[in-house]
Amino acid sequence: MGTKRHKPEDVIAKLRQVDVLVGQGQSVGEAIRSIGVTEVTYYRWRKEYGGLKSDQVRRMKEMEVENQRLRKAIADLTLDKLILQEAARGNF
Repeated sequence: MGTKRHKPEDVIAKLRQVDVLVGQGQSVGEAIRSIGVTEVTYYRWRKEYGGLKSDQVRRMKEMEVENQRLRKAIADLTLDKLILQEAARGNF
């Protein structure tokens, strides 16, 4: 059975929904069950997306993708540099 991937905007909406339900008097456990996720997932989401708004989450995800792309570029350039240094020393 596959797992469902939630979009960051959906996660923010569900976290807000839990806050509303808890404010209406439901327990946290009941509120979490009503949005259809486990307690572990809820607390992981809260840790990651805590006080963020939808546009902030979207920007954070874009920055993570950009960071990943830049790290890959740096790794490729470092490898190229090492290869050229070895070739210059005559160790090929």
